[in-house]
Amino acid sequence: MKLKDCKVGSTVTVKKINGEGGIKRRIMDMGITKNTDFYIRKVAPLGDPIEITVRGFELTLRKDDADILDVEEKR
Repeated sequence: MKLKDCKVGSTVTVKKINGEGGIKRRIMDMGITKNTDFYIRKVAPLGDPIEITVRGFELTLRKDDADILDVEEKR
């Protein structure tokens, strides 16, 4: 599933980063890599941006950046 489809308050694991080139590199530089867990804190009313907690810090992603992340919800 895509990150934008997940609910606020859920913890997810990154399964794949679909982007290429600069956008993929930028996501990875922010600390979002394969098998990384993060918590979805907030989503703006129109779905853009999405605020997450990853590796102990808060990060805000645009909807376009969230579209390239395939994630799996943790139970």
